[in-house]
Amino acid sequence: MIKAVMCLCGFLLLFTFQNALGAEPRQAPSAQEKARTLYLLNQPVVMLQAKFGLTTPEERVQRIVTILRTLDDNDLAQPVKMHTLTRYQQSAVLFSVNGKPFMLLAQGDLDEGDDLTLAQAAERLRFRLDTLRQSLSEQYSSRYLLLSAGKSLVGALLLIAFILFALRSYAWLKRIYAARRAQRKSLIPGALRAFLGPIEVRLYAIVLTVALLVAFYIWVSWVLRLFPWTRIWGMELGGYAVGLLQRLGLAILSALPGMLIVIVIFLITALVTRLLRLVLRRVETGQLHLPGLHPDTVGVTRKLISVVIWLFALSAAYPFLPGANSLAFKGISVFFGLMLTLGSAGVMNHAMSGLVLTYSRALRKGEVIRIADHEGVVSEVGMLATKILTRENYEVTVPNAVVVSGRIVNLSATLKGHGVNMTTSVTIGYDTPWRQVEAMLELAASRTQGVNRSIPPLVRQLALQDWYVAYELQVRLQAGESLAGVRSILHGHIQDVFNEFGVQIMSPNFISQPDQPVIVAKSNWFTPPANQDASDKG
Repeated sequence: MIKAVMCLCGFLLLFTFQNALGAEPRQAPSAQEKARTLYLLNQPVVMLQAKFGLTTPEERVQRIVTILRTLDDNDLAQPVKMHTLTRYQQSAVLFSVNGKPFMLLAQGDLDEGDDLTLAQAAERLRFRLDTLRQSLSEQYSSRYLLLSAGKSLVGALLLIAFILFALRSYAWLKRIYAARRAQRKSLIPGALRAFLGPIEVRLYAIVLTVALLVAFYIWVSWVLRLFPWTRIWGMELGGYAVGLLQRLGLAILSALPGMLIVIVIFLITALVTRLLRLVLRRVETGQLHLPGLHPDTVGVTRKLISVVIWLFALSAAYPFLPGANSLAFKGISVFFGLMLTLGSAGVMNHAMSGLVLTYSRALRKGEVIRIADHEGVVSEVGMLATKILTRENYEVTVPNAVVVSGRIVNLSATLKGHGVNMTTSVTIGYDTPWRQVEAMLELAASRTQGVNRSIPPLVRQLALQDWYVAYELQVRLQAGESLAGVRSILHGHIQDVFNEFGVQIMSPNFISQPDQPVIVAKSNWFTPPANQDASDKG
């Protein structure tokens, strides 16, 4: 008796009004259809639609529930039978179990869209009811439940074994990779193996993780199908996975034509850019001359043209990309567009300034320049900034917008690898003949290492001041010599020469002539701790 009560309670508890069906299942039920639908064991059975007098389809469903409560386990052990009759002036089929009628399916319950006769609909309904009756009997069968529990345990053990195998295989693969790298026994070169090895291990870990998740999903779905209480959930899980794979396969198949067009567009773009690169490289090396293209600007021109071509190709391929018309794709496009709008003002200013520097050929790598307070060798002219290596061996990064807006003094542009012109100045009183001053400056230049002696030094009188004359000495450095280093050596020789001939250098400025020249006697040139060998740079 307890078994019968449990069976009936389970039968009635699993009865619900959800996910509407007609005489045949519906995909998107309305609220009214949900109220007319009978469910057993979480599975749809039938939706009643006919109204008999004042009895609505909803009340008919409630009456079926009342009749089902009177059934016992002996009734449920008998098969469901059908009886054809005429009720309420229309053909109908009466369903009974163990001689007890519990449901009436009339001609008015059928949906014209199902395209079924009353006999066909009744046979389908009888098959569902009989199948559910057997499942309900199995639900409380000790033998069936024990067998299902044993199957579940075996499945769990197999799942655990697969997990252990996956973990051991991952550890084995890591050891194999480490051994091959240590012994250098691989068909792949060592440098490439060091790069590909970690990628292979991580890809294998990803594949194992996906396989474990799939195995766990299959195991859960299979276990749920073993027990009548949860069979519908297992079926839904399996149906969801199959439906997902079907949708994924259909999406891939539907995207293939578009992806083929995208691949063709990108292949043509790659071919065009490659041909363009070959032509422009010949221009850059001087093997080919094209009007309007200078070898110094061909590199940047090639990059700009490549960017424009690829942007055009991306614009042409965009409509054919999978999901290009989806809201997610549009949202991502708006997000990146907003980021570019907010952050491009300053970046574009520096980028356009970089183009101005490149195409005006104001700067080139390896040239000696002076920008504001910075003097040194140009180490890089980028799209956004210019880098200068100063005499202190510091790398100074100057934004291109600052470079363009300021004054650029290029000390080596006109010499093109033949050294750099260097200037320095002194102020000497009017009591010293200017010819002597010029000769002394030339003598100091001739004693300086790093100065190109094949090019005579040039002395200029820049200004006639109130108390002194400003002289400027210009020399040509040898190729590759440091501007700051040679200038320091030259200043030392200028002091020595002027001291040697008893001529006072008037810098800093003065307003009265001293009684004796302010000079350093040659005997005091190497006063300790100065060392003659270390200090002699000539």
